[in-house]
Amino acid sequence: MAALDKIMPHIRLSGDKAAPYALLPGDPARLDRIAVHLTDVEELAYNREYRSIKGFYHGVPVMAVSTGIGGASAAIAVEELSRIGVGAMIRIGSCGALKKGIGLGDLILVNGAVRDDGASSSYVDTKYPAIPDTALLIACMESAKVLGAKTHVGIARSHDSFYIDQEEEICAYWASKGVIGSDMETAAVFVTGGLRGVKTASILNTVVEYQEELAEQINSYNSGESAMMRGEQMEILTALEAFVRMDQLKNEWRI
Repeated sequence: MAALDKIMPHIRLSGDKAAPYALLPGDPARLDRIAVHLTDVEELAYNREYRSIKGFYHGVPVMAVSTGIGGASAAIAVEELSRIGVGAMIRIGSCGALKKGIGLGDLILVNGAVRDDGASSSYVDTKYPAIPDTALLIACMESAKVLGAKTHVGIARSHDSFYIDQEEEICAYWASKGVIGSDMETAAVFVTGGLRGVKTASILNTVVEYQEELAEQINSYNSGESAMMRGEQMEILTALEAFVRMDQLKNEWRI
């Protein structure tokens, strides 16, 4: 339900600040690295984990809104952005690989998510699929190819904690079922977007290789290790280019 004239309670934005397209990084600091690719950048709001900016990429108006960690906060961002008029959103986050051969900085373009989280199941029965918008996923795939990004298209598992006692066994189980990556937000973004009529996609930058040490590789990412930072830049550009493609087809896809 649109509420264009109302300031949303968490993202602290109303319809006059909305753009048709929004990037959804987890980390508020990532907005600084998004902003360098935009023109006429405007800082919008910063409340709790929700920092937002607006600008233009090749003439297309876009927003970036950080969602923090986890499906619950990501779902709030999707809900409130949809209510102020945003029609398409791409999560640009990080993930751990669940398949050998996926290297640091490789991108996973998610074509479906295992709903192993609490947020998406609070919305609707788990029989409901967590899938991206087809047109937006195709736009991401085409953009990544043109940019020369190393990509893997497949299923991700969304979960709620890194530190449960059975994490290793759980990861091995889902890896054996063909799941190729693991994050915390994609399922909630897909389910919330699907229920609210929002086009969503998810691009994940690999920051932990399969069966490698989580803390060591995450710390390397935070300190700016080159492969992972290149992956982050590539996921940002892939998402922005996808929005350009969608904008060119907006009459067909009713963005």
